Amino acid sequence: MYTLIYAISKEKNPKTVYVNLTNKCTNSCVFCLRSQKDDVCGQNMWHDDKYTSEDIIKQFQNLGYIPKEVVFCGYGEPFLAKDKMKNFAEYLRENYPDIKIRVNTNGHANAIYKSNIAEEFKDLIDEVSVSLNSDNAEQYNRICNPEIENAYDEVNKFLEACNKAGIKTVASVVTNFNNEIINLENCKKIAEKYNAEFKNREFIENGY
Repeated sequence: MYTLIYAISKEKNPKTVYVNLTNKCTNSCVFCLRSQKDDVCGQNMWHDDKYTSEDIIKQFQNLGYIPKEVVFCGYGEPFLAKDKMKNFAEYLRENYPDIKIRVNTNGHANAIYKSNIAEEFKDLIDEVSVSLNSDNAEQYNRICNPEIENAYDEVNKFLEACNKAGIKTVASVVTNFNNEIINLENCKKIAEKYNAEFKNREFIENGY
């Protein structure tokens, strides 16, 4: 069975659960957990996207309790399964309005769909965490190996779009891998430019 809903906490009823919408991604980041292992806390993360929105809801209901936060984050870029994300977010909003909804994204969505995805989702998500990963395009391309053109510029544009849409926005970077030196001060300034919070996520060998 597909792992669509999973947790990384060993608590009996974790406050945060995650949604593994897709294994597709427009980046191939050198630090990505999917290049290290097939599972998260023993839960196999690979699937072929051949499931329905009802399957997500069923796995969520099978939790047997109501978490405080749901995060769209798995072994791929969640916005590449935009319709399923929207369907599940609408389900949560309608049935569990107190649940916080967050999306962890590479920031390519507007470029992929050629439309303002941040504006489209502004009433469905509370927070978006965008992987900035560098203060310059050259390093970003080396680290993230993006499939789309002008990817770094698109990430910056997405940060701006999320802020303008009124979504709480976080710009994140990953550090301490492959001897890469990330200019954190410059990255913080970029986050501030878009009124985004800044988060440094240290690389975890073999992940969770």
